[in-house]
Amino acid sequence: MKKFLGICTVVGILILLQIYFWCVQAGPLTQTAFIRVEKGTSLNMMADGLKREGIISHPFVFKVIARFSGLSQKLRAGEYKFEPEISLWNVMQKIAKGDVFYRKITLAEGLTNAEIVQLLNDNPYLNGEAVLNDVQGSILPETYTFPFGTDRQKIIREAQADMQKTLDEAWNVRDLTLPIKNKQELLILASIIEKETGVPEERPLVASVFVNRLKKGMKLQTDPTVIFALTQGKSDLGRTLKRKDLQVDSPYNTYKYYGLPPEPICNPGKDAIFAAAQPAETDYLFFVATGDGGHNFSKSLSEHNKNVKSWVKKISK
Repeated sequence: MKKFLGICTVVGILILLQIYFWCVQAGPLTQTAFIRVEKGTSLNMMADGLKREGIISHPFVFKVIARFSGLSQKLRAGEYKFEPEISLWNVMQKIAKGDVFYRKITLAEGLTNAEIVQLLNDNPYLNGEAVLNDVQGSILPETYTFPFGTDRQKIIREAQADMQKTLDEAWNVRDLTLPIKNKQELLILASIIEKETGVPEERPLVASVFVNRLKKGMKLQTDPTVIFALTQGKSDLGRTLKRKDLQVDSPYNTYKYYGLPPEPICNPGKDAIFAAAQPAETDYLFFVATGDGGHNFSKSLSEHNKNVKSWVKKISK
């Protein structure tokens, strides 16, 4: 009897050692894999799915360990990312901890509401339908992270909260001599700056041009506002502006009407917002593209006309 018990003990120890080995050894996965565990998925279904995707080799061991350790009651739904050769134990721990994979979506600076809605609705990892009202400027362009199945409106709400926070911060540190009445006007100015230049160090200079013009009672005469007047931000213009476009009768046409347009023309980023709040101190009243991504700034119309001729000459080559 003692011999039999001794044999059973040895066999039991060997089985436990084998199970331990199966738990901690490198798994069969050869490349990074993603798997989604839906709500209500049973332990059996989860184990079989992990085996089917080549993440674990022993679904039976997975189920036994999960039940005896109590982890079967903690396994959470979500999308998980598994690296090559991940052990069975680490697979189980990852799912039990709810260590879900967070995907990313980048809402670039200067996008309009229509472009943001399209970007969100085209993302296959989000859920629901993205809806934005027609007023531009409520979204802060950033890279947002989310677990699989997040509602698209949740991303919008987060981006809107971030925009409000950023706008408050910029307003609190604004240059008090700005010819800007409120945060909405600051946002409108920032949206124009965003559309005028993609060069970060130029934004305070561009801001100074528009602020100087507003102080002198000059028209802003900025092309992006005319483009918005023609498209309402729902599509690209698809061509360069023509002289007749500058006559379009719209409150967004800053060649025709003085002051700021009635609403933002896009969703500006943080740099443009803070540039609008704290523009560079200059006497610049004009700027024109250099033809290589930047701009030439000038204080007088005669100087500006020379810069325009240089630009025309460069693009004509």
